[in-house]
Amino acid sequence: MKVHVVVKMKRKRVKDRDVCGTTLLKTMEINVAEAEKRTGKNAVNMLETYTVYLIETRPVDTVSEGISPTPDSLWRRYSEFEILRNYLLVTYPFVVVPPLPEKRAEFVWHKLSADNMDPDFVERRRVGLENFLLRVASHTALSNDKIFFTFLTEENGWKEIVFETGFQAKADSRLKALNATFRVKNPDKRFAEMKHYGDELQSVISQLLRVRARVADRLYGVYKVHGNYGRVFSEWSAIEKEMGDGLQSAGHHMDAYAASVDDILEEEEHYADQLKEYLFYMDSLKAVCRKHELTQFELEMAAQDLSSKKQQREELATGTVRTFSLKGMTSKLFGQETPEQREAKMKVLEEQIQEGEEEVKEKNSECDEFVNNAWCDIERFKDQKDHDLKEALISYAIMQISMCKKGIQVWSNAKECFNKM
Repeated sequence: MKVHVVVKMKRKRVKDRDVCGTTLLKTMEINVAEAEKRTGKNAVNMLETYTVYLIETRPVDTVSEGISPTPDSLWRRYSEFEILRNYLLVTYPFVVVPPLPEKRAEFVWHKLSADNMDPDFVERRRVGLENFLLRVASHTALSNDKIFFTFLTEENGWKEIVFETGFQAKADSRLKALNATFRVKNPDKRFAEMKHYGDELQSVISQLLRVRARVADRLYGVYKVHGNYGRVFSEWSAIEKEMGDGLQSAGHHMDAYAASVDDILEEEEHYADQLKEYLFYMDSLKAVCRKHELTQFELEMAAQDLSSKKQQREELATGTVRTFSLKGMTSKLFGQETPEQREAKMKVLEEQIQEGEEEVKEKNSECDEFVNNAWCDIERFKDQKDHDLKEALISYAIMQISMCKKGIQVWSNAKECFNKM
C-alpha cells in the first residue's frame, strides 16, 4: 500500500561552493521527491514493513532552457544510502563525508513521535536524505565518483557494482586498525586540536538539543494553557449578557493561538535537524583525524623497522651487539657465525633495508598527500559549517521573535475585546 507523506518541510538548499573543479550539482538537479511504505520479505524470509525514497534527477541545462522533461527516477531504501556512505568513507578517507539523517528520532520533545515509521519523522528523514545527496553532489571529489553517479541513475544492479569494489573488506580491516590501541610518537598538532574541537562541539550541540527539547515541552504546555483560557472564556460568555460577545471573541483568539503550537514546534524540529546534521558531522571530522593518526602510526612503524634493520646490519658488520638480544646470547653460548653465514645474512638484510627504505618513502608520501588533502577538505568544511550554523541560528532567532510577537498580538486582541465589554 502506498502512503504519501503530507507534512511539508522547508527544503534546505545546498549551495555549490566549489571553486576548483566541476561538481555534479552544476550539471544535474537532484530531488528526493517522496517516501513510500512497502511490505516485503527480508533476508530470513520474514515479512517486514520498510520505507523507500524516490530519487529524481534531470539535467540542469534543460531546466535553465525552460524545458521540463520527465525526470529519471528510482527508489532507494535507507540501508542503500548507508552502503553508499560507507563506500565513500572507505574510498575517500581524507574527506569529511556528509552524514545521513538519524535512523531513529533523538532529542525530541515528548509530544513528538520517535517511531521511525511515523509520517512526520519519515518526511523529515526524506528532507535529510535529499540534503545528504546534495552535499555529496556539491563536493568536488565525491560528486565525480562513478559509484555515486550509478547510485543516482541505475536502480538495478547498483549493489553488485559497489560490492565488487571490495570496499567492505577494506572497511573491516581499517576498522580493526582504528580500534587497535596505538600511540603516535609525533602527532600533528593541527589534527589533534581539530579532534578535540570535534569532541567539544559535539558536546555543546548535544546540550543545546536537550535544552531545546525541554523548552519545547514547556512551550507546548504554555500554548495548551491558552486553550484552557479559550474554553473558560467561551463557557463564561454563555452566562453573560452584556459581556458575552467580548468573552467569546477573546476565547476565539486564545483557541487559535493554542492550535498554532503544532506547526510552530514542527518548524522548530526543522532547525533542530540542521543542528543534528552537524552533531553527526563531528563523527566524520573526528574519523578523518583518526585516520591521519593511523597513517602517521604506519609511517612511524615502517621507520622504526628500517632503523632496526640498519642496526642489525651494523652489528653484523662489526661483530658487536649494542643491546641485549637472543642473538647475542646465542653467539656467546654457541660461538660466532661463519663468514659464509654472515655474508648470507648481510645480503638478506641489505635487501630488507632497501625494501624498508622504499616503504618509508612510500608511507611518507602517502602521509604528506593525506595531510594536504585532508586539511584542504577540513578548511572547506569549516567554511561550510560556519555559514550553515550562523544561518540556522539566525533563522531560529527570527522565528522565536515572530512567535513572541504573535503572543503579544493575541493578548492585545484580547485586551480590545475586554475593553469593548
